[in-house]
Amino acid sequence: MQIGIPERQTHDYVRHGTTTLFAALDIATGQVTGICKPRHRHQEFLVFLKHVAHAYPGEELHLVMDNYSTPEKQEVRDWLADNPRITVHYLAAGVGAFVGRHREMLVGKRQQP
Repeated sequence: MQIGIPERQTHDYVRHGTTTLFAALDIATGQVTGICKPRHRHQEFLVFLKHVAHAYPGEELHLVMDNYSTPEKQEVRDWLADNPRITVHYLAAGVGAFVGRHREMLVGKRQQP
């Protein structure tokens, strides 16, 4: 490998030890609800949605997500339609990094004990 030139990958390259993290942050408490899955498809995303819905039974939920395409799958849209207490809000491309860097400013600084 040369300095300044990225290493190429072969056609049979497999990334070992990687996973997908699906996580939800409760901004009122700071609690994170999440699951790790080996793949990043709509089936895994649907499992995550059900996990979050189970973690917060009966509560109105607002999920703020980046422009990840998985929620556009019909199976996910059907599940969301059957669960009206869950509302999905999509961020424009590139906004996720801004929100991550400025979260405290956007949701208010926590009171120190």
